[in-house]
Amino acid sequence: MNEHKKTVSIFIIGTEITRGIIGDKHAKLISKELKNIGLYVNRITIVPDDERLEREFLSVIKDTDIVILTGGLGPTSDDMTRTIVAEAAQVPLVRDEKEYQKLYARIGERINGANIRQVQIPQGFRIIENNNGTAPGFYGDIPVKDATVKVFALPGPPHELNPMFFDSVLPILALEEDHANVKRDEYSIYLTPESKLEEIVAAHAPEGIVWGTRVQEHKISLYISGKSDKERDALISALKADLGKDLVQKGNVEVISRFTSFLKDRNLLVSCAESCTGGLVGKLLSDESGSSAYFHSSLVTYANEAKSTFLGIDLKLIEDKGAVSEEVVTMMAENVLAKSSSDVSLAISGIAGPAGGSEEKPVGTVWFGFASKSLPAASICLQFSSFGRASVRRRAAIAALLLCYLYLNGGNLLDIPSSWQYI
Repeated sequence: MNEHKKTVSIFIIGTEITRGIIGDKHAKLISKELKNIGLYVNRITIVPDDERLEREFLSVIKDTDIVILTGGLGPTSDDMTRTIVAEAAQVPLVRDEKEYQKLYARIGERINGANIRQVQIPQGFRIIENNNGTAPGFYGDIPVKDATVKVFALPGPPHELNPMFFDSVLPILALEEDHANVKRDEYSIYLTPESKLEEIVAAHAPEGIVWGTRVQEHKISLYISGKSDKERDALISALKADLGKDLVQKGNVEVISRFTSFLKDRNLLVSCAESCTGGLVGKLLSDESGSSAYFHSSLVTYANEAKSTFLGIDLKLIEDKGAVSEEVVTMMAENVLAKSSSDVSLAISGIAGPAGGSEEKPVGTVWFGFASKSLPAASICLQFSSFGRASVRRRAAIAALLLCYLYLNGGNLLDIPSSWQYI
């Protein structure tokens, strides 16, 4: 470990934050992850996109070793991050030809307008690739008196910043802090609230194990380091016992990609019959280029009449059992399979809320049905905590893909309701 304890400053640019329009989502995440590699944040500065920006930045770099700067990398004239970093480093802005060609391939001649600013970086700085947006980040050294300050510049949107920070910035800093050889396990956690995950990990983690989380759209990434392999494995075993073993997966694994890879590897086609999710499962399945290799169709049969007309569900059955029922969802899955040339089907019918629930079937009740050419049909009911309509629909869609994967792999779906305790 380095003798000198390096200091880090987080410099966040955003007028929307200083005006209270949105909240900062970066400082807590970045600080916690830096602590895990032995770096401590001594300053967090939030500034608007105005004339104070340069003055505040120059003040920050005078008394810190590392600056992680977020925001201000857009294409407009008030996005000043590149300029203030270049001026502080006393170097010009230069066009990065590789990033120019990448962005040109995406947006064509529009790059030669305001967007060209996004591929200009301070001379001598290195690119941090952004796979989720148009503005790459960059990092490099700024001379300050007899030393240098390492500056990392990242875009502000969390879906861009988070993967760049975890995949690029942290590994660079870990190398500098002699943490490159420290064992760090990564797990993917599904359908679990972040607060509950933190609570359970804290309850089981022995002293000496450190962890961090990264909330993503369809999962939470959990990073664990410290102690021995055996002790870290014991923590994960306890986590699986509390959350449900199918909701904890080693590595960086998306539910969607694991399911679609399984279908592609076996040349299987899937069809869907969706009600409460309104086509979200079909959307997720078709996000990947070339998805027609595994995705046949999705029927959104929201109204009862639609279930009858397009799926052949008897309206008397719906009236007797309810649209959200084992009988209806099983028939939805079986009939969409019969009407398509697919090998497997999944169906969803539930109560997303905020209205429509009852004592017997509260908001968050979702039935899932599965059918296959080679397996008996199966169905399962899950009760989701209601954090709003969009949350129920999103988690139901992810659960459908995970359950279908387990169904095709011989999993006993009847065991699941008792083990998925915190969804």
